[in-house]
Amino acid sequence: MDIVLLHRNLRIKDNEALYYGSQNQKYLVIYLFDKDYWNSNGKSSIQFQFAYDCLVSLDNELKELRSNIHIFEGNLYSLQEWIIRNYPKANIHFNHSTDIDYFRSQLNSFKQFFKANDQFHTYSDHGIQLDNFDRDNWSKHWHKIMDQPLKLNPKANLHWLDADIPTLNKFDPKIKDHIPLNMQIQKGGSLEANRLLDSFLFERCEGYSKKMSSPIDAENSCSRLSPHIAFGSISVRQIYQKLTDFFPVSNHKSDLNSFRKRLYWHCHFIQKLETEPELEFNSMHSMCDELRPNFDSEIVERWIQGKTGFPFLDACILYLKEYGWINFRMRAMIMSFASYNLWQPWQKTSPLLAKLFVDYEPGIHISQVQMQSGVTGINLPRIYSVSKQSMDHDINANWIKRVIPELQSSDNESIHYANLGKQYIEPITDLRKSSKAAREKIWSIRSDIKFKNIAKKVYLKHGSRMRRRRTA
Repeated sequence: MDIVLLHRNLRIKDNEALYYGSQNQKYLVIYLFDKDYWNSNGKSSIQFQFAYDCLVSLDNELKELRSNIHIFEGNLYSLQEWIIRNYPKANIHFNHSTDIDYFRSQLNSFKQFFKANDQFHTYSDHGIQLDNFDRDNWSKHWHKIMDQPLKLNPKANLHWLDADIPTLNKFDPKIKDHIPLNMQIQKGGSLEANRLLDSFLFERCEGYSKKMSSPIDAENSCSRLSPHIAFGSISVRQIYQKLTDFFPVSNHKSDLNSFRKRLYWHCHFIQKLETEPELEFNSMHSMCDELRPNFDSEIVERWIQGKTGFPFLDACILYLKEYGWINFRMRAMIMSFASYNLWQPWQKTSPLLAKLFVDYEPGIHISQVQMQSGVTGINLPRIYSVSKQSMDHDINANWIKRVIPELQSSDNESIHYANLGKQYIEPITDLRKSSKAAREKIWSIRSDIKFKNIAKKVYLKHGSRMRRRRTA
């Protein structure tokens, strides 16, 4: 008996665990539904809603191979006991996933137990180096993985297999209790992922490299594949190879080249958390954890609810809360404001923000949060001006007024500079003074020779060695 354990690679194509797990044509596909996982660091019900869409899509394809997704309710410890009771000699196939400590710690224990009898088989994901990590050859390794042939579809079971745990269809009503209502988030599943990829390559990519900075243009001009990549309804390798095949005939090569770089950076950032899991809780540069000792729950609550008194910032957060997505620059601005202008510890604000993202990928989110908080030691601090971003990306304030209707009659300049008096919420901080104070605190610690010596070690472990690669 083979067991294919699903976590986040929820697709049938280019799925190594499914491919190898199906070779004996006697396999169970199991998805672990752990309520505590979805309530842990940065996880949320909107992310599960997307995962559920992916599961339904995958289950429909598996039925053509005389297979179903079975749902095990509980954590990895209880799943381990269930396997020992029911299938003690089973081979377990799993696509590696760089995830939060709650899952990682259980997985390590689960792996070690079954590896003792050579029953656990792990397959790499995203070109991440799991063993023999070497940042100097990381780029070469990543390109090698991306150029490998896609894995074939899994084989069909010789006959239908049953288990004493429910199939997805039978567990469906219970799962739906954990899905939020009235959320306008993206739909999951491989069909949707491939539709988005095609529409991006053939139509929407024009102007991508510039339009992705605007929350207005980015909604349509970005690929919108990020949640599909996070939950694996399409593999990075599938995207990369289709992009590479289409690139020579495209009229928008600079835009597609920009997109290709972001596929690389996606994996580069995940590698950081894979290499140093403690980054979930500790700053990349150890001296930076002393920067923000105080946490103000009232201020943070106003920030995460979109009630800071800065209309553009609030509109970005409110939009994010409604749709589960916003473009990268606005994510950076939201986090920069919390860390610099409000001077709050990233360890407290990061999970709250992560819960709003349908495409929450811990390796990327945590790395970016630390970059926008000035605690990596190897990236120059960048304090976003909310007023400048507001004018740059919504000069007529049309988007702000659409998201915050009560500002319809307000003049644009007052909106951009958060000078609205009783028309709107009083600003939570003085933008100029708080930015100046933050800049002084950050640069005072960065000038220390000890800081610089530690930063060199951080670079050796996490810094990019990306080299330019010729394109067709």
